[in-house]
Amino acid sequence: MSEKRYKLHPVSAFINFVKGLKELIIPFVVIFGVNIFRDGGVSAMFTGGWIELLPVLIGGVVLLFLLIAGIIKWKRFVYWFEDGELRIEYGLFVKKKRYIPFDRIQSLNYTEGIFHRPFGLVKVKVETAGSGKMGEAEAELTAISREDADRIETEMEAAKRGFREPASAVEHPSEEQAEIPEEKKDARMVYRMNMRSLLILATTSGGIGVVLSAVAVFFSQFSELIPYDAIYEEVMVLWRFGALIVALLVFIGLAIAWVISVILTVLANYQFTIYTDEDHIYITRGLLEKKRVSVPFKRIQGVQVSQNPLRELFGYATVTVESAGGSIGDKDEKIRLFPLVKKKDMIPIVAELFPETNWTPEMTKAPKRSLRFFYRLDFLWMIPLIGVLSYFFFPLGLLSLLIVPIVLALAVWQHRTMGYALIGKQLTMEFRGISKHTFFMMKKRIQAIEVTQSYFQRRKDVASIQATIKSGMLGATARIDHMDRQDGTRILEWYEPSKQKLAAHEKGQPELSG
Repeated sequence: MSEKRYKLHPVSAFINFVKGLKELIIPFVVIFGVNIFRDGGVSAMFTGGWIELLPVLIGGVVLLFLLIAGIIKWKRFVYWFEDGELRIEYGLFVKKKRYIPFDRIQSLNYTEGIFHRPFGLVKVKVETAGSGKMGEAEAELTAISREDADRIETEMEAAKRGFREPASAVEHPSEEQAEIPEEKKDARMVYRMNMRSLLILATTSGGIGVVLSAVAVFFSQFSELIPYDAIYEEVMVLWRFGALIVALLVFIGLAIAWVISVILTVLANYQFTIYTDEDHIYITRGLLEKKRVSVPFKRIQGVQVSQNPLRELFGYATVTVESAGGSIGDKDEKIRLFPLVKKKDMIPIVAELFPETNWTPEMTKAPKRSLRFFYRLDFLWMIPLIGVLSYFFFPLGLLSLLIVPIVLALAVWQHRTMGYALIGKQLTMEFRGISKHTFFMMKKRIQAIEVTQSYFQRRKDVASIQATIKSGMLGATARIDHMDRQDGTRILEWYEPSKQKLAAHEKGQPELSG
């Protein structure tokens, strides 16, 4: 392996500066926001002497410090390849070194942000099975050239296969390699989301909740600066003109939030494409910020297919890969194999990617006697609530009685959805809250299976069954409630190792295939 030291691109100094600035944006906005609302506004800061300029001076010093820190971080960061490892060294006063064996690296995820693309650069996140907390990467190369990114992948593949590529091939990748950094040369495209599906995804994604949450967080940070009394008086004036105007303004606000969520979803998932080779699945997406995540087949623990009621009505679904290690974002986000896809179009693709999985199993449903369990607990809070609303808001409060048929209909819907299937070494579980979820799991990937019975379940001879697989920080769990007790026994017997394997394990002999 080459011991030549490589450095990050100089633009990484500016990216480090911007990253530090983002963390201080709220204090800066607060400082200048306070001066906007005081007598004289911002101009008073420049006419009241050096004491009034103190916030500006402090802000300038902080900005200068962030810029210098970004430059130092860039200058002190080096990486190289040695003894089958990716080695990284960084730090000024405390020099830190990190050695990552190539055989531990699960994937190299690429991101091309707005500061990377003009210079032909990428950010590389090195993911291992033991990557840091909350989805943090094992290591991150802020900005390197596409050729350097290819070099890392070439060195990694060579180390894993036990041979070394010729130096000329590593140091001088071909033009074809340089033009296609997003996927391996032998990777082939299996799916690309069309614009129609992307627009349907954007309009039904529920991203409006994220936008409204961001607005709420923003206002909570500046609650002391917002003149709520004046806003309240203006709202009361509008209310005098009629509730219709207020409702119209609320509708316009929600419409704007919805449009913003649609635009953000389109930008994030533009040209969503899936490539695959013999070892990995590669997913690329994004317009302003282009991302590529690679998922090793051997790390995939299970696949989840989800459908909210609207998408289920039109035959669409979201497919999520449950992977042990690695994520598509900085917050341990689940890896979506298909953000949105027609279910009939999905099956041929996933059947090709996972040929050992049966994607249309015949489900064993929950018994009829368990139906009451799906709505019994709801009545404990529903009846008192209806009584209070009906008494204090009579007669309009009687409309709360409509909750009863809604809860009963939801219970019947959940009961009819609940089920499982055992086919060979595959367990499939299907259940519903509001959205419908179907988990496909292989026996060798399941970490634990638990069957529980409450006092009331024992009386009706039903049980709840839960299966857990390794995924992210906390794992992923599929749970089907109020199934026949014999179903729980059957799944436990299926999951337990055979007597032949137990005997071979106790004697230290190889397990017998069966």
